[in-house]
Amino acid sequence: MKRITLLGLGLLLCVQLQAQDYVDIVKLSRNNVTLGNLDNDSETSINNTNLEIYYPTRINENLVVLTGLTAENTRLNIASGADRSNLTMTRLNLGVKYTHSEKWSGTYVLLPKLASDFEDVSGSDFQMGALALLGYQKSEMWNVKFGVYASSEFFGATITPLIGFWHRSKDKKFYLNATFPIRADANYALTESFSVGADLLTSIKSYNLAENDAYVQEESIRFAVYASYAFLDNALIVRGRVGYDTTDYGLYSESDTIGAQVLTFPLAGDDRTRLNSEFDAALYVGADLIYRFDLSKENAK
Repeated sequence: MKRITLLGLGLLLCVQLQAQDYVDIVKLSRNNVTLGNLDNDSETSINNTNLEIYYPTRINENLVVLTGLTAENTRLNIASGADRSNLTMTRLNLGVKYTHSEKWSGTYVLLPKLASDFEDVSGSDFQMGALALLGYQKSEMWNVKFGVYASSEFFGATITPLIGFWHRSKDKKFYLNATFPIRADANYALTESFSVGADLLTSIKSYNLAENDAYVQEESIRFAVYASYAFLDNALIVRGRVGYDTTDYGLYSESDTIGAQVLTFPLAGDDRTRLNSEFDAALYVGADLIYRFDLSKENAK
């Protein structure tokens, strides 16, 4: 099985409240790629659609309640000659952000989800994740953050240490926001409405295939460059991207698991038998539609 050194969670990144002066309330993404097979000449077109809805509610000076919904659908042929599959994940994002002091704040989130082909939805499709992240406000231009994410998956439990930082230039044209090993995003505003940038998105997640008594383990690193244009006083953003997709979809029997792992490294080793061939990497194209709320305008009221 392909091993990756970066791990993504695909979760709602409430860490965007750590320092930046905007919140992406709604984000709809669509990615398309054709991945080959390392063992033969077969290939599959993969269509991925992701919707994130994010709504923070300020309770008082120190407490913000975080609620949200994430839904993702991936269509592909998991194995050569197999019918096209629908891998679907729906997740609630329920937590709080608490300001502990002038410099320190914490984000604590529960992430219950259903992940399967949704052919026969049951309690077997349920997984639970949790996130704890501390942020230190070094200055108006710099913030550092660190924490941990843990989740039950169909292949076992995964534990992921997190570390990252946020930076904004004095002229507010350059932003850098990174939470490793989840994602990193850097962008530069060429005009008030037009910007260019690059991002890195990683993921590791699993889907239950109840009718096949199996599960799919997805491991992915996607790197892309993009261009964005903002409309309606920068509230609506359209973004086009092109990048490199390394996603692999491993198929395993539901009884074939690895126990706990840290990042992508199983603590007790991995002697599972893979039931499909490994996917190759390829170029991909994608687009985002974002509704953004400007916190600076709200704070100015």
